[in-house]
Amino acid sequence: MKNKLIFNIDINSDIPKYQQLINTINDALANNTMLVGDMLPSVNSICKEYKLSRDTVFKSYTILKEQGVIDSVPNKGYYVANVTRKVLLVLDTFKAYKEVLYHSFINNLPDNVITDVQFHHYNIENFKTILNNSKGKYYKYVVMGFDNEAISSVLDGFRNEKLLLIDWNIHSKASNNYVCQNFGDAFFNALKDARESFKKYKEIHFVYPKFTFHPVEAISHFERYCNDFQFKYKVVTDVKNFNIEKHIAYISVSDRFLGTFLEQCRSNDLEPGVDVGFLSYNETPMKKFIYKGISVISTNFEALGQKAAEFIYKDEPMQIYIPTNLTLRESL
Repeated sequence: MKNKLIFNIDINSDIPKYQQLINTINDALANNTMLVGDMLPSVNSICKEYKLSRDTVFKSYTILKEQGVIDSVPNKGYYVANVTRKVLLVLDTFKAYKEVLYHSFINNLPDNVITDVQFHHYNIENFKTILNNSKGKYYKYVVMGFDNEAISSVLDGFRNEKLLLIDWNIHSKASNNYVCQNFGDAFFNALKDARESFKKYKEIHFVYPKFTFHPVEAISHFERYCNDFQFKYKVVTDVKNFNIEKHIAYISVSDRFLGTFLEQCRSNDLEPGVDVGFLSYNETPMKKFIYKGISVISTNFEALGQKAAEFIYKDEPMQIYIPTNLTLRESL
């Protein structure tokens, strides 16, 4: 050990004392203050110096040992066994574009980082359980939130430098780290790039199903776009009784609706990109091959995953918005 390990125990903190001990050791490993093979202070010496119970110190060492961070030798004590770091990645669901994000994140991490992935499925109780049960067990946390006011209070229990919010910057604080996309002005600007394509159609319909979790702010920016550029428009929320109309351009946030659209094009002998238009939200690997290519508005999920991985191995604050861009293909 290069320097004596100093534990800063705050008796007034909401963080349990055993967890404060774990945090100190993990921080020392992250900062290379401790290296593999370095001996840790004995349980008795920590108890005496910091006036902690033996159970508290032993619990912290037991957790670190179970995680493979430290090990022990009889009559000699505990030592650093491994600098492998575990990261928790919390996603909403595992859709095709989330898979791109996931693989980009995993492939850009150092070899000594192991990632656990869990899904909250937009359920706040699931979210609470995942985060509360994982507290203190991971080196860093990468979390995809959603629109629920309880999110902020759950995240309050995590040290800011250990937490990264991804995809949607909602219910966060100014000090939070994030790598997100912009669902407002960036969406509006991407629509501007499609202006000439939209001119082929008599109206634009924004398909925003009642069951979607897509940020609702997109609707107001769609309406602003149509009003600014004098397009007739409609917001469609009921997709159960949907019937495709000729000379309409559709913008959809639902990939399920894309299937409905293509089925009705076939049955009604309508040509996408000629008789009707389609613009999909969120790029997936297959959309360039579906039909003759589906036009998309999307952030770069590969870049989002890459930046999230960068947060893991760089101890630096991060507040980044990944650009949202238009990709025109035959469907529009």
